[in-house]
Amino acid sequence: MTSQPQHRHAETERHGMQDPQHEKTASQDAGDLGDDQLVNQPVTYWTGAAHTALASFVDAEHASLGVTQRHGMTLNRLARIEGGLTRTGLTEALREYMTPQVGTVSTYAEILDDLLDRGWITCDDSGRFTLTDTGRRARARLAAAAPRIRGRIHRGVSDEDYVIALRVLYRMIANVDH
Repeated sequence: MTSQPQHRHAETERHGMQDPQHEKTASQDAGDLGDDQLVNQPVTYWTGAAHTALASFVDAEHASLGVTQRHGMTLNRLARIEGGLTRTGLTEALREYMTPQVGTVSTYAEILDDLLDRGWITCDDSGRFTLTDTGRRARARLAAAAPRIRGRIHRGVSDEDYVIALRVLYRMIANVDH
């Protein structure tokens, strides 16, 4: 018997989901279900499971390169903004991408300080951060790894299926967005 509340078992049974304590992974469970069972699966469970799995994978890949996903996001944002951004501007620009899996806004200052310590960014007298040449080279190394990371995530998923999945998610978000 697991320590999960009884109502969780009822929910998993009602939606045809495997018990989360089951030995199979979420992707194996979904692969074992027919369309008639998948249509009744709770989208919030699967989008959450997808976010957790993908963010963990991307974070591990970034860690193997000596950075976090937020390091890469910061370098990418600064590369696109002529004249740089302030600490507040960067935080606000990246806020929507920060989740518990990626990292929260409350710890973002540590990332900026680390990038400064590495010499990848610099801060001018007006408080604006910009990339250094070292930062541009680091960003290029991260960008070189992106096709490999994307390839692993997209393995077995055609571009057509990927686009359909994103369009469905966009539609669901629009359906509930106020």
